[in-house]
Amino acid sequence: MENHPIDNLMKTTMENIKSMIDVNTIVGDAVETKDGSLIIPISRVSFGFACGGSELEKCEPKDRENSKYPFGGGSGAGVSVKPVAFLVAKENSLRMLSISPDNPYDKVLDNIPHIIELLKGFRKNSDTEDDVIICKSEDNKNHPI
Repeated sequence: MENHPIDNLMKTTMENIKSMIDVNTIVGDAVETKDGSLIIPISRVSFGFACGGSELEKCEPKDRENSKYPFGGGSGAGVSVKPVAFLVAKENSLRMLSISPDNPYDKVLDNIPHIIELLKGFRKNSDTEDDVIICKSEDNKNHPI
């Protein structure tokens, strides 16, 4: 069975989209600075794709079973690449610098190493392994760790 013209149209469009995108579009090429820092850009990539076609009846069909309808079709695609953050690696630290100013995820990620070190410090200072660490929350309730 012969391929329908819309199949070729979709195949060509998808192959061209595939050639435009690779992993370096989302996680860009790393840049090394003079002080030894490694900066890796992170981007949000969005794709849109549309394809359509129609078959039109001929004005005077002589033999409907053997004749093909004229085909009209089109396709289109759009790509949006928006930088969202930079990963900065320097010596033994890794930081994420967000482009948007008030991103709560950045604050959480930035504070995780400090929280881990704080918890390690509590464990080292405890006399026995059975000691329980109590932290007070903002509502003044005790919470064991």
